[in-house]
Amino acid sequence: MLKEIIFHGRGGQGAVTAANIMASAAFKDGNLGVQAFPFFGAERRGAPVKAFARVSDKEIYLRSQIKEPDIVVILDTGLMDVVNVTSGLKKEGIILINSHLKPSEFNLPYKVATVDATSIALEQKLLVGGIPVVNTAIVGALAKFTDVSIKSVKEAIKERWQGSAGERNAMAAELAYEKVII
Repeated sequence: MLKEIIFHGRGGQGAVTAANIMASAAFKDGNLGVQAFPFFGAERRGAPVKAFARVSDKEIYLRSQIKEPDIVVILDTGLMDVVNVTSGLKKEGIILINSHLKPSEFNLPYKVATVDATSIALEQKLLVGGIPVVNTAIVGALAKFTDVSIKSVKEAIKERWQGSAGERNAMAAELAYEKVII
């Protein structure tokens, strides 16, 4: 079954890397079709960025942007004021938001999940230029309601970053997986 995911973030937050980790983890779990790709122009750090991931148990022949996602991931709630993050989201879709708020505090007509990925990133010292990078935590939370295992997410993270960076990022994913509120 095909699952399509859009990641909304700001340049430098790791939305593109999050999509790549998700695809890699899905492949490790035996999915035959995985894709991850960005959509941005000449953006700079802090500008809105979109990344896409597709996961399927069959080969994927689509090569277009995702227009009707099953899941929307929001790395920065500030984007909700400037980007229509729910555009095309399927009626039964899920929105995963990086926030300390509870899902019920968002007035959205979709199933909402939240995780405080920023606090987790700070706790694990996942900083670039003093800014918390929330991508690995958010992918850990995403594993909670997809067919992608947290084990494979952690393996994909450790392949991307070696040593203590890989361990800290994998721990962030595990913590987010445990703390996500659906």
